[in-house]
Amino acid sequence: MEEFVITIIAMALMLIGTVGIILLKRPFDKVIMFSILDAGFILVAVLFRYLDVALFIAIADPIATIVYLVSIVKIKEIRTKKVEAGEIHD
Repeated sequence: MEEFVITIIAMALMLIGTVGIILLKRPFDKVIMFSILDAGFILVAVLFRYLDVALFIAIADPIATIVYLVSIVKIKEIRTKKVEAGEIHD
């Protein structure tokens, strides 16, 4: 019974994260949804006893999140420089 409840929670986390990533517009909101999706994914990996995969996910997720945040900041920086230079007209 416990495994069934945990499986439902894991599937709900992954579904909420996926829908949030697709529907939300702001990049920083997508980072939060990605973390929710990843929590469900780690839970599924542990439920199916793929502990080595769960360990890799737990190590790789913060690195991927940092890379994603750095890219968001860089893209915003480049866009503001182009707007100040007059290259982009809104």
